[in-house]
Amino acid sequence: MITSPLRDDMKTEVCSLNSEMSQTTHLKSGEDVHISPKQNASYSNGSHPISAPNRIEAVLCYENNCGTQKYLEPVISDAANDVNMEAEPNTLPKKMRQQKEITFQDIYREEYDDDDDDFEDSDWEPSQEEPKKWFCTNCTMVNLDDVLHCDICGEYKDSEILSLGFFASDVAREADHAEFKSEVRDGYKGSYTCKSEVDNRTAVGYDERMLLHSEVEMKSQPHPERPDRLRAIMASLSVAGIFPGRCTPISGREITKEELEMVHPMEHIEAVELTSSMVSSYFTSDTYANEHSACAARLAAGLCADLTTAIMEGHAKNGFALVRPPGHHAGVKQVMGFCLHNNAAVAALAAQRANAKKVLIVDWDVHHGNGTQEIFEANKSVLYISLHRHEGGRFYPGTGSADEVGRLGAEGYCVNIPWKCGGVGDSDYLFAFQQIVLPIASEFAPDLTIISAGFDAARGDPLGCCDVTPAGFARMTHLLTALSNGRLLVILEGGYNLRSISSSATAVIKVLLGETPKFEPGSVVPTKAGLQTVMEVLQIQMKFWPNLESNLARLQSEWPSFSFQNRKTVHKLLNKKRRLLTPVWWRWGRKRLLYDLLYGKLGSKAKRRARCWP
Repeated sequence: MITSPLRDDMKTEVCSLNSEMSQTTHLKSGEDVHISPKQNASYSNGSHPISAPNRIEAVLCYENNCGTQKYLEPVISDAANDVNMEAEPNTLPKKMRQQKEITFQDIYREEYDDDDDDFEDSDWEPSQEEPKKWFCTNCTMVNLDDVLHCDICGEYKDSEILSLGFFASDVAREADHAEFKSEVRDGYKGSYTCKSEVDNRTAVGYDERMLLHSEVEMKSQPHPERPDRLRAIMASLSVAGIFPGRCTPISGREITKEELEMVHPMEHIEAVELTSSMVSSYFTSDTYANEHSACAARLAAGLCADLTTAIMEGHAKNGFALVRPPGHHAGVKQVMGFCLHNNAAVAALAAQRANAKKVLIVDWDVHHGNGTQEIFEANKSVLYISLHRHEGGRFYPGTGSADEVGRLGAEGYCVNIPWKCGGVGDSDYLFAFQQIVLPIASEFAPDLTIISAGFDAARGDPLGCCDVTPAGFARMTHLLTALSNGRLLVILEGGYNLRSISSSATAVIKVLLGETPKFEPGSVVPTKAGLQTVMEVLQIQMKFWPNLESNLARLQSEWPSFSFQNRKTVHKLLNKKRRLLTPVWWRWGRKRLLYDLLYGKLGSKAKRRARCWP
């Protein structure tokens, strides 16, 4: 989870611009944190802060999806100059005596202000009023006020997705919510067959306090990792009568420092806790915190630990942790990618305290779980398998190549399946499950299976740009229920399209409740790029898992017989996505410039992406 490509236009110059009015504290964890104080404070003049030495200004600089992140350098105060400046306040420049918050607009105005109050320009005319805009609830993209549906995802301007979940209409509002919910629940009653009360005890962990974790000051558009992610999932489950209703709730508990210390050092824990005394802070350019974030992170980790314990002790058969902030990018002592504490790692170690000898973690988030891999890469009791976009290290976070297999005697206990390009869908994921994930997992024979369930590989997600459907996620979940005697914990990671994440999470929970999704193993045909990735991983991993050798030999012999998706199909899909992003009527209206700009960029991307396909 992930620097948003939606903010690629904010480059390093934004950081340098803000460095003139900000001070940076370097935390023990090694990350730079930019924090806004709860109280008003005077401001910095270049390299000489006037006051408030502990003040750290919130600054956000989004890089592209694959680039490295850059941070502001600490600003060192000159004490002597500070004393002199305080002694003679009237000699301070006008800009340094401002008591209001300085914004980018203020800086722009001041750069071109000649400070001549008597100057008048009789020819000056006020500029036209900026057009009104609205942000799409579903995908966060900006739209003009006169547009009723999002130009990107098609969501209705007054969407009810936060109250009705993915069942909400994307074209109009529902007249009668009560009647609508009743109809949905009636339709869901026969959609899945529940097991007996003894066999089926699905627990769900959720706490409303996790909604308080949010970005304080919106930048160019809402942050993708936002509280609405949980609201949309909860609304979907509620409308369907699944939760509350069919699942057992697990009450929230803040994890203790002693439990966290099994995963992260105290310096990491204290760095996160520091944010509880700050209104706004940033560990990295894309990883924010507010005064409630530390508590939300403790709740998320605590719920994962308690769900694990409930499953291992037999109080629940399986469970779903509806938690945020996510965790799989959080390393031993690194906060990044929207993640503060590593929830999956906390759960795995909680399982081992509950007498689980071996734990399997399957991470299908579209981004590689570099933090989880770092924590367990030398641990033979935890097998980590990740399926993610990689593109030769160009996709965030850049780690997770096939030859990253573990270290210090635990080689083979990290299995990375790195996709070569975007657009990967159900067939490639299920094919990888059949050929790699299930054979290795079966031989490993885990006592508990944990899914790091990021739904940003879902169709329609603005960050992942892949094509996995809710049915695809349901099938992968069902395949994993055959392991660990059915003991399975699903932990929410990424996913930023509200319809995609809520429909996918609902499909997964239905499987936990006993639904058997329709699935024909013989119907899974991978793309050529997907097959190449699977075969490369098999060649590497069969050194550690000999049972993979027969799979590789069979695929090599069957290579000519595979009926791959042809190039026409791929281009048809790419053109469809292009039309979705750039409606054709833009060509003849006031959005012609934007159409040409997007079309040109997408055209070049499509050519590069097509190289991944046959």
